[in-house]
Amino acid sequence: MQFTDTIYALSSGGLPAGVAVIRISGSATAEAIVQLCGALPRPRTASLRTIRTRNGEVLDSGLVIYFPGPGSFTGEDCCELQVHGGRAVVHAVLDALAGFEGLRHAEAGEFSRRAFQNGKMDLVEVEGLADLITAETEMQRRLAIEQSSGGQSALYQGWARRLTHARAMIEAELDFADEEDVPGSVGDTIWSDLEKLRADIEAHVDQAGLAEIIRDGLKIVIAGEPNAGKSSLLNALAKRDIAIVTEIAGTTRDVLAVDLSLAGFSVKLFDTAGLRETNEIVEREGIRRAREVIGHADLILLLSEKPDGFVWDEPVGKNVPVIRVATKTDRNEMTWSPEQADVFLSTKTGDGIADLLDCLKAHLPDLAGRTSLAMPSRKRHVDCLKQASAALWLGLTATGLDIKAEQLRLASDALGRITGRVDVENLLDVIFSEFCIGK
Repeated sequence: MQFTDTIYALSSGGLPAGVAVIRISGSATAEAIVQLCGALPRPRTASLRTIRTRNGEVLDSGLVIYFPGPGSFTGEDCCELQVHGGRAVVHAVLDALAGFEGLRHAEAGEFSRRAFQNGKMDLVEVEGLADLITAETEMQRRLAIEQSSGGQSALYQGWARRLTHARAMIEAELDFADEEDVPGSVGDTIWSDLEKLRADIEAHVDQAGLAEIIRDGLKIVIAGEPNAGKSSLLNALAKRDIAIVTEIAGTTRDVLAVDLSLAGFSVKLFDTAGLRETNEIVEREGIRRAREVIGHADLILLLSEKPDGFVWDEPVGKNVPVIRVATKTDRNEMTWSPEQADVFLSTKTGDGIADLLDCLKAHLPDLAGRTSLAMPSRKRHVDCLKQASAALWLGLTATGLDIKAEQLRLASDALGRITGRVDVENLLDVIFSEFCIGK
């Protein structure tokens, strides 16, 4: 990327649409507006203008909003053209911009990357913005807002300031131990705060599992013997036909998945092949894949159409709950007692579906009363936090003051890498490639 270029791109959704937003950013923005619209509008004021080519041909009429730098999203001179969202209109305006000297089409995430390079956002805020754009549930939106608005960055910056103060005290003792105004063992006064800081970081890391559930969804696997009603339940919960349903045992040969929103959380439902011994090659592969998915589940729905069918000896993760679901209860030939299952339902009549949903909601994280969702939602955040915690532990247990100071420097660098303050060049291409072109 050449950060001296002026860039442009469609920043709104897919075409056609009622309105399309074309964003321009860079030093040649004002000149491009003048050539397109005839005059530069007042800053931060929506102005209705006729948009023309360099030859005076009318392309469209739309709103033009000019944001002089540094008071813009990217920190550079920016402009947004709000035009009619027809494909021909948008392509004509983009073609006109392509004909201006010094302008080029933006690459994926380049507007956000410029905002980062110009100090308008840090990496946590950038990643939060990417998550906000793709958020599909209320909890995903809340988690993304916490990051994109700077709430989580403020937490990390507060920790960084505590580390900086501690390092300054230790360096003062190392460099000016003979000075009368620097008392001996000044470093001793900050160790208790560093112990508390490490405990705060460890408690923060412990919330990574909850953040993963919010961001990636609670993984629920529907398992059981062949013909237990797994595919019928998946279709009933999804409210559409996802899986093929027949009376033939072994119909499902592969893992099918569907995303749902439940109580504001994202839930991923997996329909798996019926678990049994078989010599049929394709079905055996389906069972192998089913067991692989089961091994990564957050919750198991174990289905059976008969009271003695809840046989379960599959390996699952630690503390993964298994809910016994009695199916096909509309059939009179099967008699169940209340203690034989946790939920009783019939996908044919719909009875018991609401009870199952209530049971699933009870296994979702309880976030009642929480005003903040500041928690590490990405693996790189967790890795850096663990590195900072480990360095703090080594600093607390080391004997030499110079070794302690070095470990605190490493801890500070690890925190800095989360927000992008130090040593992040190798991360930038990966992070910003996740964005759409116009962002």
